[in-house]
Amino acid sequence: MDFQELADVIQYDQGLTTNILKLVNSAYFGFSHKINSLEHAIAMLGVKRIYYLTIGSAVSPVLDKEVQGYDLSEGDLWQHSVGVALGAEKIAENSDIEAPDYTFTAGLLIDIGKIALSTFLDLDPQPVLNLAYKKNIPFNIAEEKILGISHPEAGAILLDNWNLPDELIQVVRYHHQPNELEGDKTVVDLVHIADILMMEAGIGDGQDGLNYRSCQESSERIHFDQIDEEKILVDIFTEINQLSGRFVNEE
Repeated sequence: MDFQELADVIQYDQGLTTNILKLVNSAYFGFSHKINSLEHAIAMLGVKRIYYLTIGSAVSPVLDKEVQGYDLSEGDLWQHSVGVALGAEKIAENSDIEAPDYTFTAGLLIDIGKIALSTFLDLDPQPVLNLAYKKNIPFNIAEEKILGISHPEAGAILLDNWNLPDELIQVVRYHHQPNELEGDKTVVDLVHIADILMMEAGIGDGQDGLNYRSCQESSERIHFDQIDEEKILVDIFTEINQLSGRFVNEE
């Protein structure tokens, strides 16, 4: 499918068209001139990035809701997810790592399983929290022991049912246990460290945020110790504000 064919498909969805044009003209992408057509937007960003931005645009209204069971108020999960997405790309940029096109979207989707568990299991977090703190284990491991499933696995199952690409599914599944992913770990490492960074900064960490641990091997693989964390956090917070309202849900 070429740029024009893709534009012909997207143009009939008013909300999606608006999202793409707002995003491509945001300070995040930093283009020097206004882009006013889908064809131009696709040409500037590439078909793959447009595809992943489309996914992000579609799920953002879901991420913006309150997530009961995780002590996440309205907007908390969206802010955390966008922070992880931005952080993953910023870490890659500062480490001279060429991040794949799907890195941003993978970061945006990593906690989609929290919504699934909260919605479909009517999640009572207290038994999970009690076990996590009593045994000093990560919250996702406690979820699995108490509920029989963790939020990363629930998210992976949900994305699989949506027929999303396997590379996204695997990052969601292993973002708390990156060493368990077979093959190239670049994106899962970037997302994992960005996730920990956001939780340490208190951005959308909820009740479970304090009981996760950074994977040392991930940090070493992406040379995170050589990066100025404060600069990355400032960049992330600035761009979260710039992207606020860019993912819109227009009828």
